[in-house]
Amino acid sequence: MRAIKIIRVAKGKHSTLSQLYIGGLFCCYLLEDTVRDHKVPGETAIPPGNYGLSLNHWAGMNATYAKRYPHMHEGMVEIIEIPNYQLVFFHAGNDHTDTSGCPLAGLYWVLVNGDYEVRGSRAAYEFAYPKLLAEINKGNNRLVVENRLLLS
Repeated sequence: MRAIKIIRVAKGKHSTLSQLYIGGLFCCYLLEDTVRDHKVPGETAIPPGNYGLSLNHWAGMNATYAKRYPHMHEGMVEIIEIPNYQLVFFHAGNDHTDTSGCPLAGLYWVLVNGDYEVRGSRAAYEFAYPKLLAEINKGNNRLVVENRLLLS
């Protein structure tokens, strides 16, 4: 099985721009919080490493997304096995204030006052979610997070 990867490519003042790859193919951009050496609740990207993916059916965000995407939602795609983190979901949003430590999907990115933002987030989520769901359902439920290039 080919890995599901988040590759971090650029750092803003309070944001990190990443790319999501599924099966070796670029899927969408991701926006994350700042990568830090120490955890700041709701303001820190998860550390690089290998993690699990699962479907969360009980968190509050699950009900919101079930209503927003009734044609495809089967649970929030959650990144699990993260030390000192929980409830980290792939979801829609535009800037670092929307992340709370979660990766936000985007079709493209912009740089605004030194911070990255993603645009076309709902469309990117609608594109990426079924692909992530299919991988999880096939048993390919591992995620690799890499810091490749962080620009200040």
